[in-house]
Amino acid sequence: MSELKIIIGNKRYSSWSLRGWLAAEHTGLPYKEILLQLDTPRFYEEIVKYSPAKRVPTLLDGEIAVWDSAAIIDYCAKLAPEKFWWPEDKAAYAHARSIFNEMHSGFTEIRSHMPMNLQGQWQDLALSDALQKDISRVEALWTECRRNYGAGGDYLFGEFSAADMMFAPVTTRLATYGIKVNETAAQYIESVRNQPSVKAWFTDAQKETEIVDVDQLDINITRLG
Repeated sequence: MSELKIIIGNKRYSSWSLRGWLAAEHTGLPYKEILLQLDTPRFYEEIVKYSPAKRVPTLLDGEIAVWDSAAIIDYCAKLAPEKFWWPEDKAAYAHARSIFNEMHSGFTEIRSHMPMNLQGQWQDLALSDALQKDISRVEALWTECRRNYGAGGDYLFGEFSAADMMFAPVTTRLATYGIKVNETAAQYIESVRNQPSVKAWFTDAQKETEIVDVDQLDINITRLG
């Protein structure tokens, strides 16, 4: 098998990169990480070599290119089918697939107004009604999954899975912006933060010094949304 390559953006900011990178890590297969600094001339010069969509993340398996985080997760699941990606139970599988896709296509308020920033920390921000609605929906999803399907471990469906990869950046956002959630959701955020691969990503993110202005929250802003 050819060596995998995962093309990502800054670990401090790039939420979609985190999802694809977690999938590559989860395979247990050797891979090469290529990090391109976001929003720079070099990024736009280099990304065309790897991604037809000109975006990160992109996974390369020899001559095969896989772009979009969800596609990368699915592809990696085929590369390492012995790993836990989806629950076997039919009802749990249906639920996992549904919330995975809901995250992939929705929650635009969280994405727009709560950029991932693993070196930032804010508290007491006033939230718009639309943003609070997204946050409440996430909290409800996590609570339901932990209650109904999570008995086998600390994650949404017990073991760390594709669903957790998709929601991992959201856990960081809620922590970064000091969002208050119920005990079940708070414990889940802590479990994801301490998952070994996520922890390794955080460690690397803390070493980055580059600033991506479009992903910075103005510290003078007291309202999100």
